Amino acid sequence: MTWSFLLTSLIVVASPGTGVLYTLAVALKQGSRASVAAAFGCTLGIVPHMTAAMLGLAAVLHTSALAFAALKWCGVGYLLYMAWQALREQGALAVDARPTGGRSSRRVIVTGFLINILNPKLSIFFLAFLPQFIAADESAPVGRMLELSGVFMAMTFAVFVVYGLFAGSVRDRVISRPRVMTWLRRSFAAGFATLGARLAFAER
Repeated sequence: MTWSFLLTSLIVVASPGTGVLYTLAVALKQGSRASVAAAFGCTLGIVPHMTAAMLGLAAVLHTSALAFAALKWCGVGYLLYMAWQALREQGALAVDARPTGGRSSRRVIVTGFLINILNPKLSIFFLAFLPQFIAADESAPVGRMLELSGVFMAMTFAVFVVYGLFAGSVRDRVISRPRVMTWLRRSFAAGFATLGARLAFAER
């Protein structure tokens, strides 16, 4: 495990993106416990992409315009749906003053999972990213890739939890101010819509 891998992974994970935005939104609207569920869901959403990279399926997305476009537009549609939910305060982004229950936590996890799994750029990213840190003479490249993937996922979960706990710590001061909540709803909706637009214009 090299420092270059750890540092690069940290920069990638901590950079604002769909998962970070979703975790922050859930933390501010449902609290710290829900933000941990959101971080877990987003981390789970990485698993299919890493599996695809290891099995070579990501190469199919890279070479097949139809496969890439199909997954991409599903992702765009879901991000726009998330923007609509943020404006309407529905689903996993609804404000809840009560502690998050098991059923609500499952919804948060599933939403975080879907947000990440519907982004085809993640598969292509891992296809190009992980092999850079595997030596050409590595005796067990699959095992090494699994090791790197596990570290990347652990780092993702930890960083997202930190984001969520920080946002959750200021939640009480936010939800007591209707104007601030209105501004936040619009900001999160705009953020999801912007990320959807970026994904719409993404190329293989």
